[in-house]
Amino acid sequence: MSKVLPSPEMMPIFASTKITLHPDEFILVSLALSEKERALEAFKQLDPFSSVTVDHAEVSLILKTTDWDTIKGLFQSSQVESPYRAITFDFVLELSLVGFLSVVSAVLAEAGISIFALSTFLRDHILVKASSADEAVQVLEALIKRCNTQ
Repeated sequence: MSKVLPSPEMMPIFASTKITLHPDEFILVSLALSEKERALEAFKQLDPFSSVTVDHAEVSLILKTTDWDTIKGLFQSSQVESPYRAITFDFVLELSLVGFLSVVSAVLAEAGISIFALSTFLRDHILVKASSADEAVQVLEALIKRCNTQ
């Protein structure tokens, strides 16, 4: 059992959190900045769950492996990491909330599970290696259960 627990203020938030393990496998892709317009255009045709992030050094994509198989021919070169599974914390999180992902990260790190965190305006998501997905769900469900009994 994990030694990590959320703060008393965070307990009710974790107790109310539902987690969803997406059934599809996902891939993380890094593209050159010169591929930005092509990546944005390709993303118009994709269904959720997917993400595109542009920073000063690259264009990063998160998408279903099957979607990548459909669009990868559009790009000259890419660096990929897979397979991953996505876990959504199905609870609308206030933007002022402090420490939610730090607790998630700490509990999963204790179990030896690395995460790739992704936040949207309303929800947080993590990607974990597909081989660790079931264990990650068990660890997170145990945390939620502990928060419900505190």
